[in-house]
Amino acid sequence: MIMLFQVIRKYTRVEIKDEAIFKVAELIAYSMFINLFLLGAEVFKEYYSHTIHLAPMEYLFQGLKGHSDLVPYIWTAMFFNVAAFILFLVPQTRENYVTLNIGCVLIFIGVYIEKGLGLVIPGLVPDVLGEIFEYSPTGTEILVSLGSGPPGCSSTRCCSGWRYRYSPASSTSEMTG
Repeated sequence: MIMLFQVIRKYTRVEIKDEAIFKVAELIAYSMFINLFLLGAEVFKEYYSHTIHLAPMEYLFQGLKGHSDLVPYIWTAMFFNVAAFILFLVPQTRENYVTLNIGCVLIFIGVYIEKGLGLVIPGLVPDVLGEIFEYSPTGTEILVSLGSGPPGCSSTRCCSGWRYRYSPASSTSEMTG
């Protein structure tokens, strides 16, 4: 949103004040604190209780029984999230557009890894029979996931010959090519 505001301000006549952008950055700092706090609470709960539900957390953060393909990903995400939080927390770095944009990129990548790989995959490890299957995304999967977001959706819609028309009067929709 911050980077979008900067692009809008640069290429259109819409006036977006610095104070508005810096206030959004401050709100992002608060939300990153909540994100990191809840992650810390989850890690503490799992390690303190030491139940069977600790296995996915161990697999994610330190590896489990020699399987540790996701460990570098999650620690990279943790580093990015903490670094971005610090950049957004300190007012001098939050009000500098270079460090502000670096923080935005770090948050996007860190949260994308944490909530993508860090949430879905460890929930399936170990499986119901106690077996561990390693998973690490391939280059093709990474490119597909990057292309399936907003840039991929808009380019697919613009480049394809299909149009979706909705007629509210008759409540019908049709595909045309």
